[in-house]
Parts: sequence; C-alpha cells; structure tokens
Amino acid sequence: MRFTDVVRVGGAGLRTRPMRAFLSALGIAIGIAAMVAVVGISSSSGAELDRTLSALGTNLLTVGPGQTLLGAEAELPLEAEPMIERIDGIEAVSAIGRIGDAKVYRSEKIPSVRTGGIIAYAAREDLPGTVGATIRDGAWLTPATGSFPAVVLGSAAAERLGIGAAGPDVQVVIGGVRFTVTGILDPVPLAAELDSAALVGWPSAARWLAFDGHATTVYTRSTESRLSTVRGLLAATANPPAPNEVEVSRPSDALAAKQATGQAFAGLLLGVGAVALLVGGVGVANTMVISVLERRPEIGLRRALGATRGQIRLQFLAESLLLSALGGAGGVLLGAAVTAGYATYRLWPWVIPSWALGGGVGATLIIGGVAGLYPAVRAARLAPTEALATP
Repeated sequence: MRFTDVVRVGGAGLRTRPMRAFLSALGIAIGIAAMVAVVGISSSSGAELDRTLSALGTNLLTVGPGQTLLGAEAELPLEAEPMIERIDGIEAVSAIGRIGDAKVYRSEKIPSVRTGGIIAYAAREDLPGTVGATIRDGAWLTPATGSFPAVVLGSAAAERLGIGAAGPDVQVVIGGVRFTVTGILDPVPLAAELDSAALVGWPSAARWLAFDGHATTVYTRSTESRLSTVRGLLAATANPPAPNEVEVSRPSDALAAKQATGQAFAGLLLGVGAVALLVGGVGVANTMVISVLERRPEIGLRRALGATRGQIRLQFLAESLLLSALGGAGGVLLGAAVTAGYATYRLWPWVIPSWALGGGVGATLIIGGVAGLYPAVRAARLAPTEALATP
C-alpha cells in the first residue's frame, strides 16, 4: 500500500470510535504537555535570570569579615575601603556597616521582642549606584540627610513595619532614637541583605547610634576583563595582616546556584511527566488490543479479499502511531500554551527549546510504535476463517 493509503486506513479506525480515540490521545497529551511545560518554564526562568544579570551586571564582588583562627568573628579594618579603591580594575566601591545591636521598631510601644528581623546599617551615599538599587518611593540619603536622623528602608523592612510611603511625618525607632523615613527601596537582587535593612547615613550612625565605623560588607564593581584578578587581590588588600579573615563572594553566583536548584526540581517534574507519558502509552496499547478484538470480522474480511499479514500489521501499527501523534501534537500545543501563559504572567521572556518540541513528538511516536506493536502482530496472526467466524 502507498503511504497515503496506510494513513487513510489507519485513520478510518480512529474515526469509527472517536471518544475512545480522544481519551487515549488525552493520556499521551497530558504526559507530553507536562514535559514541554516543565522544560519551557525552566528555560524561561533561565532566560529571565540571564536578562536580570545582564541588566545588573555580573561584575559585583562583596568583601566581608570572616572568622579568626580561634573561631571568633573577624572585623574589617577602617582603611579597607580606600585600600580596595586602589586596586587596578576597580570601578566603584561602597559599603554598609552593621550598627551593633540597634533594633528597629515602628514605635516605642512595640514589644522589644518583635524586631521583625530588621537590621540597622550605616550606608555610604554611593551605595545604590554600586549595587544597582533603585528607589521605590522618596529619595536616597544625601550629604545633608545622611548627617541627620533619616533612614531609608529596604522593601521587606518597609512591609514588615507597615510603611507604604516615605515622608516627613513617617518615623521609625532605631536604637531608641526616632528616625524619619526618607525613602523606600525596591528589592535588590544582588544584595538581598538590603531588603530587610534600615539604612542610615554613616555620620548619622556615628552620632546617634554609636556606630564604630567598621564596614561589614564592602561592595565593589570591577572591569569585567579583570574580574578574576581583582577577586584574587581583594582579601589581601582589605586586610593585609590577616587575609584569611576576609570572605569574598560574587552575588551573581548565588543567583546562578538558585537557578541550578530550580533545574534540579525541574528534573523531578520531568520524571513525573515521563510517568504520565508511560501511563498514556499503556492506554494506547489497551485501546489497540480492544480494537483488534472488536474488529476481528473486519480483519477476516480484509484477509479473505487478499490483504496480506504485513498489510494488516501495518494498518494497526499506523492506527496506533496516528493516535499517539494526535496526542503528542495536542500535548506540545498545550505545553507551549502553559509556558507562554505562565511566562507572560511572571513578565518573563518565554522560551521553549526546539529539542523539547521535537523530542515531545518523537517520544509519542516511539510510545505509539511500542504500544501498537503487539496488537498489530496479534491482528496479523488471525486466520481469515477464524476471524470471520467471530460473532
């Protein structure tokens, strides 16, 4: 038979039992849709991460105190910032310093145990430009406000304190002193510690909160081509007598690690989709076996009219492949729609690798071929007289 004849004969069997064919194809479609959606959403998330890092830059390095040889918490020297600025390849330097045990409250009436996990820091005036922070409301600290009791809240800190906007009449209590909220930050992807921070000017922290002047995190931007070299010099430059007491990290690596965790979870979901696909294949096999039993008179008549065993076998195998292909095509479309919908909802660029689409259709054809092989062989083995004698 010609290829068109094989397709036409295989399709005839599906048209005579549309509901059964639909339900069998649905099992395949669900498995393929799950696999395509998982790969698509994971790829879209990765594309969003790449876009975010491209906008924020991957050349941000942070320097912080580690531990001494005795296990105590180390301290960066007061000269750490100006010394780091002298490194060839450094483009920008800024810092924050934790202000002792200063607690942050909405008012003096809040119980002391309800700190909300908000930490008070002294901050340099050039911090937003270095870490890529943006102001959601109000304004950042200036040489004027940085010398007075003024504070800028991180996004999470403002939410925990119940503050939605900055203003001269909006105040919080830090270390027992009232500070006016002059600004609220947007979330800072590369400096997540700022999200739950209350940031005051360096002079203000020293004057009102007894800040000792030691930075606890120094942020640096480096020339991309010299990033590795700068990273190797930071510890020894920040604390020459004890470079082992300095920790140097790259925030973009943390984001990449988070993405890798998401990829591992995506692998688990792919396994679930594969199980669903296997169940769909069993459904196709069951449908084809029942189809052979129900259509024995048809098989006998075709054999009596001269159809060979190979043609009968090809007919049922084609029917199984068509059934799986319909399910696979529907699953690919459904998975693509889910990916596009979710990515649009999250404001991500939606990406579906071509191998996922091609692999989805290919997997269905393999499943269909395996599932239909036994029913096709069984149909071909029926003798014409035996098949026609079936009531």
